[in-house]
This record gives sequence, structure tokens and C-alpha cells, in this order.
Amino acid sequence: MLADPKEARAGIREVHFLPFNPVDKRTALTYIDSDGNWHRASKGAPEQILALCNSKEDVKKKVHGVIDKFAERGLRSLAVARQEVPEKTKDSPGGPWQFVGLLPLFDPPRHDSAETIRRALNLGVNVKMITGDQLAIGKETGRRLGMGTNMYPSSSLLGQDKDASIAALPVDELIEKADGFAGVFPEHKYEIVKRLQERKHICGMTGDGVNDAPALKKADIGIAVADATDAARSASDIVLTEPGLSVIISAVLTSRAIFQRMKNYTIYAVSITIRIVFGFMFIALIWKYDFAPFMVLIIAILNDGTIMTISKDRVKSSPQPDSWKLKEIFSTGIVLGGYLALMTVIFFWAMYETNFFSDKFGVRSLHGREREMMAALYLQVSIVSQALIFVTRSRSWSFVERPGLLLVSAFVIAQLVATLIAVYANWGFARIKGCGWGWAGVIWLYSLVTYVPLDLLKFAIRYILSGKAWDNLLENKTAFTTKKDYGKEEREAQWATAQRTLHGLQPPETNNLFADKNSYRELSEIAEQAKRRAEVARLRELHTLKGHVESVVKLKGLDIDTIQQHYTV
Repeated sequence: MLADPKEARAGIREVHFLPFNPVDKRTALTYIDSDGNWHRASKGAPEQILALCNSKEDVKKKVHGVIDKFAERGLRSLAVARQEVPEKTKDSPGGPWQFVGLLPLFDPPRHDSAETIRRALNLGVNVKMITGDQLAIGKETGRRLGMGTNMYPSSSLLGQDKDASIAALPVDELIEKADGFAGVFPEHKYEIVKRLQERKHICGMTGDGVNDAPALKKADIGIAVADATDAARSASDIVLTEPGLSVIISAVLTSRAIFQRMKNYTIYAVSITIRIVFGFMFIALIWKYDFAPFMVLIIAILNDGTIMTISKDRVKSSPQPDSWKLKEIFSTGIVLGGYLALMTVIFFWAMYETNFFSDKFGVRSLHGREREMMAALYLQVSIVSQALIFVTRSRSWSFVERPGLLLVSAFVIAQLVATLIAVYANWGFARIKGCGWGWAGVIWLYSLVTYVPLDLLKFAIRYILSGKAWDNLLENKTAFTTKKDYGKEEREAQWATAQRTLHGLQPPETNNLFADKNSYRELSEIAEQAKRRAEVARLRELHTLKGHVESVVKLKGLDIDTIQQHYTV
């Protein structure tokens, strides 16, 4: 072992250097030693160096055995060869090549890769490893990163000679469900991305080299790491400026937060439009009461001032990949808007034709006082219209998810202005006159009571559109039986079969492995399977003697076949 790499070149003079390229897969150095003799050394992929040396079969077999043992420990192998150059020219072919040996190299993943992959799987993002290393190295790296070991050689998936054991399975399905691929070439990376996109997946790709450029360009989101080549940077959509991959998770969370704000605004806009149009329409048709256009303008101005702050709102990102579910958006908007319009009509009816509020709360009757009714109706519409944003912005209960300070401040200021207008305004051109603080308190109480069911309606719509309600009604028949835990035995049997298959105690049915395409919830389900496989591998290493011994042997660099002591599980 040399203390300084420069000592390796002491006493020699470099004549020519052949850089690495993906075709030859090796580098070569021509040099002159201290005695004036010419030599050439080369290192690179073992297959290329063995072919260069015209090695015999027994040498190849021995070399491949050492390579496999290195690969099981996650080590790459570089082969080294040398030759003499009697012609003493850099372009001369030289004498016969002599195989020198193998160099094991440990190329560890980036320091934050394991945590990044864990967080990505928890966010429903499926992660696949695409590497040019051997399959054994890919599996060992996948095990260390906690992303599963369900990997295949790309040549058997995308080449002409498919593996017989997986020949019965569709290639697209295998690519979708696999944890990674080994021994890939640039065209394989491009093909994998293309096939995933054909199956309607949004595909992101990270890379750093020239070979990654085609796949980076093809991917929906190409991400070049900090030390990427210029070709990879130019082909990418995002270029990382700092080492590590954790910023990708930050990008996912940020993009989901932006999408959630857009979705919240869309639901709010649909709801408030239906609420305003149908509420005032029914009041005008039934009671021939026209709401002042100027007051509609005031409502719109105050609403817009509040809704603009949603761009800075504190939102909870979706735990799974989200999309524009137009059915859910419009259904939620129609139901919430229709409910609020109905509450406005009921409020006007109680105020216009009954003495309910006067009898219950002791306020003066507004019957026949159209200008004061205008103020009361304006305040009721204004309060609930703006309060609706707290329902549409949250995935759970609206009072559980804390909104941003800017949004709350804008809501409080807008409602303070609306309340003061309803209490004190006396504008003849708008046909409005203040209704007093008593009516303002009654309207706030009515708005609070009608606000409570909004969350329940939101949950009900989401549950109905998810299909679970119809599954319980039609498939599980839970609505037509009084039997306790109906179908419990069947569910337990399905769970036991899945666990036995997962742990290798029962082979899966090959023909039906991917038969039911609708049984998967796209990326979230695939990511969940990858998490389970990674957890099983981790638990096996931690909690079984055999797994612990194998882990220690690999860590120490020992050959398990030479260990004489026996161990049992």
C-alpha cells in the first residue's frame, strides 16, 4: 500500500493515455520505465480485460468466481493487465497481454440515499435502481439501502434472450413491479423509462453521466446530480447544486404543497360560485327579492382579498401521489355549494316569513324591513363564503389542520369589515341599512352551526367516490347481514397466503401474478410492496442467527465456504 498515489509513477514517464469510453470499457497507459523500456498497462471491465488477454477457460472461471464473491459483498471488480511495447511507439499493438489480477472497489451510495429512499417509499413514490453493476452488487446495494432485492438483469428483460424462469411474465409488468435492474446499458435505461411511461406512470430519472442523458431527456422529470456532466445537465429538467439526493424529497413535498393549494382553490371556486348563483336565484324566484349588485361586488372583493393569501397558506401535502381528480373536485364543489345555498335560502325564509329569530333570541323582527334584511343576508353570505376556505384547504377536520397566519389574519380582517358594514352601513344606493349588533350575533351563531356539517359532507363525498362504500354494499354485503365480522375468515386466509408468499414459504401463482391490473393502487401499492420486501430483508438480518452470521461474514470480507464451524437457524 502506497502512502501517496504519486509514488506509483515515480521513475516512469507517461507517453500516452487512453481515456475510458463505454465501448471499450477500459483505460490504457503507455509509459517508459527508468531503464528506457516501453510498457502499456490497462484496467477496466473484467470481461474486456479477459478478452484482451485471450485468457483460457480455467482462468476465466477462476476470475468469475472471485468477481462473484466480491459482488456478494457489494464490491465492484476492476481487472488489470500489462504488455511490453518493443516497437517503442504509442500506436504499436505491442506484445501479448498478461492478466495481472483484480482490484475490488467499494463504491458506497451517497450518504443520504437510504433516508431519501425510505422517505420516498413512505410518500408513495416507487424507487427503482438502474445500475451497470452486476446483479449481485445491485441486490446487495438494494438491501443496504432498504429498497428491496427484487432485481433482474436488464439483458434478460429487454434483450433477445429472455430468462426462461420469467419468460411467461409480461416484460412491462415485470419492469413495473421490480425493485431494480443490473447490467444496464444506455439504451436499456431509455427503454425502461419509456415502458414505464407507456403504463401511464409519471417517471423521474436521476443521473450524472453522458450515458444517462437519453433517459434523463425521455423522463418526465430529469434530475442531474451535483457532479453531473454537461451532457446530463443539459438533458435534465432539474440540476442539483449540492451533494446528496435528499433535496429530491423536498422537491416532491414542495410540488405537492403547490398542487394542494391549487386544488383547494379550485374546490373553493366551484363551491362559492354554485353557492352565490343558486342561493340568490332561489331567493329571487321564490320571494321576488333582488340582492343588491353592489353588495355582491363587496362580497367578491373581500373574498378575493382573503383567497389570495392561500398561496402562502400552510398546507398538508398529500401522503400519496395526487392528480386532478375532476370527479372529486366537482362533486365536492357541487355538494358543498348546494348545501350552503340551501342554508342561505333557509335563513332568508326564517327571517322573511317567520319570527323564529325574534322568538328564540329576542331580536326585533325584520319582516317588511328590506334594507335591514339586505344587511343581514349580506353578512350571512359573507361569513360562510369565506369560512368555506378552511374546509376545502384541509384533508381532515378543518379545525385540526392549522392554517397559515396570513390566511387567518385576512379572514379576521375581512369579516370584521363585513360585520361593521352589516351593523352600521346606511347606503341608499345599495338598499342597505345596518341591522344592529343583536342580529349580527345571531347571524354569526347561525353561520357557526351551519359550518359544522361541511367537514362531514367532505368526508362522505370522498368515501363514496373512493368505491369503498359500494364494495361494502355489493361485495362484502355488510349492509345486508347482522353477522358479526362478516367475511373475517376469508380476509384472514388471504392475509396468511400473502404472508407465506412474501416470506418464500409458498410460491406465487405465476399465471395469475399480474392478472388483476385493477387490484393495484398504482404507485402507492407498488411502493408498499417494496417497503415490505425491504423490511423482511432487514428483519431477517437482525433477528435470525443465519442472517446475522452472513452479514458479519460479508462485513469482514470472509469466505463463508471456508468457515468450518456449523451454524443453524
